Amino acid sequence: MTRIFLAGDSSVTSRQASMAPMVGWGQTLQLFVQGAEVINCARAGASTRSFLERGRLAWILENAVPGDLMLISFGLIDMKPGDGRFTEPFKEYQGFLRQYVHAARDRGMHPVLITSHERRVFDKYGNMRRPLGQYPAAMREVAAQLSVPLIDLNEWSVAWWRHAGPDGTKALFLYLEPGEHPNYPKGVADNTHLRAHGGVECSRYIAAELQNRALLPPSHFRNLQAQFDPDQAVEFLPDDVFDQQTKERVAEVRR
Repeated sequence: MTRIFLAGDSSVTSRQASMAPMVGWGQTLQLFVQGAEVINCARAGASTRSFLERGRLAWILENAVPGDLMLISFGLIDMKPGDGRFTEPFKEYQGFLRQYVHAARDRGMHPVLITSHERRVFDKYGNMRRPLGQYPAAMREVAAQLSVPLIDLNEWSVAWWRHAGPDGTKALFLYLEPGEHPNYPKGVADNTHLRAHGGVECSRYIAAELQNRALLPPSHFRNLQAQFDPDQAVEFLPDDVFDQQTKERVAEVRR
């Protein structure tokens, strides 16, 4: 069976039940894929640099076989200074992306670059800002230079966020009032991480692009036009898979 390995950051990673309703799009991709196993190796707080240096890329390469796909999506953390994670978009960021692509191809895998979805940032007039800056453009340039398939989730998400507006996007991102959800008793206003509806539609778009590019046979896709309740469709990981780093990041979100 073909496998789809996901290398990415917190926008991609699968979440534990104690973090619901926060989801990453990698958590819901299997809803639209059949006959291929999605293996979500993305990690919260990962950049292209830290994911590689902490051995996550090496683990994928050790476990993959020729013909598997590697979906590569970073940017939200690469822009953050400190903790050995930051990369300049047209310097280290592109250099690390090239390492991922070359390593995947050397293993016989098929790399696919996916720009990060945009953050939810609007000014006081309701105009949408684009805090990811040059990172999507830097990834597009690498894709063109190396002839790698590119799925431009960033541009697609920008169009959606703008259409939904400052209020409508709150239903896509992790926005909760105090007492609305037991996991966030004090409420939360998170402009980076998605909830079920946002995650499901991002993964639907990615799956449709994989189909359009013939990166998997047509029989490997399902539900691309199906409508269902996102909150009922999402499956969360058991809490015993938490590592200490994830626990610390949950605490940061909830403070």
